[in-house]
Amino acid sequence: MNTLLILIGKFLSFLSGALNLGNGSTWPGHIALSINPDFVSDILEYSKTTVIFVTGTNGKTTTAKLIETILEKNGKTVFVNQSGANLLNGVASSLVIEADIFGKIRKDFAVFEIDENALTKISQKIKPDYLIALNLFRDQLDRYGEVNTISKNWAQIYEKLKDKTKFILNADDPRIAYLGMKPGMNVQYFGLNELSLKNEIPQNAADSTLCPKCSSKLELNPVYYSHLGNWSCPNCNLKRPLLDIEKTNNHPLEGVYNMYNVLAAILFAKDTGISEDNINKSLINFKPAFGRQEEIIAKDKKIKFFLAKNPTSFNESLRTINDAKAKYLLIILNDRIPDGRDVSWIWDIDFEILIDSKIKIFTSGDRAYDMALRLKYSELKSETFEDLDQAVKVSLNNVPEGETLFILPTYSAMLETRKILIGKKIL
Repeated sequence: MNTLLILIGKFLSFLSGALNLGNGSTWPGHIALSINPDFVSDILEYSKTTVIFVTGTNGKTTTAKLIETILEKNGKTVFVNQSGANLLNGVASSLVIEADIFGKIRKDFAVFEIDENALTKISQKIKPDYLIALNLFRDQLDRYGEVNTISKNWAQIYEKLKDKTKFILNADDPRIAYLGMKPGMNVQYFGLNELSLKNEIPQNAADSTLCPKCSSKLELNPVYYSHLGNWSCPNCNLKRPLLDIEKTNNHPLEGVYNMYNVLAAILFAKDTGISEDNINKSLINFKPAFGRQEEIIAKDKKIKFFLAKNPTSFNESLRTINDAKAKYLLIILNDRIPDGRDVSWIWDIDFEILIDSKIKIFTSGDRAYDMALRLKYSELKSETFEDLDQAVKVSLNNVPEGETLFILPTYSAMLETRKILIGKKIL
């Protein structure tokens, strides 16, 4: 039966690409799982592929791309689930596409980007060889709930995985680090230990300020962004664990938040036996995943995307483009299913602190006027467009040749804007 499901899925994926309807990253898996709920475990059971899960609120796609790049540059065969297809049907689709007609995967590694809220469900079908947890921030509260809800669910699944899985965890995130302190865990930690990166800006969007053990208020010194930093509890003396990696000279992407992604990828690669020298060589010409500091040239002008889908990612994107001395900014706010219906989170963005009033700002998207109002309360002016095509056209026309238009979109807005600019759907 699995052979038939694979053949049908491969045909659907081909047809979707041929008709420019996306890359067929979910439907093949959805059909396979509806007929055989154990399709995923069936395929992996008979394959010798090393499975890596990359999960967390921010940075999953970038970290998965970093790992994929390092492995491929060092002679390993790798496949990944498509960015955005990070639920169980997306994982199943990637297996449909990669499996041969006998239902086997012939690649050395599978790198699966996993939605933080789907980790528990997917882990019931797959026990990964590695689980890389990057961070937990408030995101799509209407769907996911608070970070403590997700971390409680993670604790249950970690207990079931610990006999097989190696954990690579962010020590600077208190809730994630605490999950690795349970008995019997095979865990390594990454984090920052560089005072020059200390963030002096008040972290109003910090999401995990209480001790995960006793619920007292944590102390952070330094804080790098949001609630990430060298944390400790003055009440129960719980503190950040010792770091297995804390710095690298290789920084292929801008932003402090990307330093965490790079450290996670390097720590994983080292554990697989790849030397630091070979890791560094692998990342020399690293190209970011679409929408994540991706650059596009249109009308002889540079466009740079910074996916911004919650207060923390938005703040860090603003901080990064401010460091880049941005002059032109297009903000696109949607409230579709991939973005989250509730857009009240925009009031937690630190526009008042992080954005220069001299920047020329354009707003668009389904909730363009909500964003324009938020900016107005920050005493920032913007030009607002209901029509996204017009917003892209006008903002580009305002950018002189040689200058850069920075675009901060939510997820569905990023896909829509890329299609306008390059004429091709991604998903």
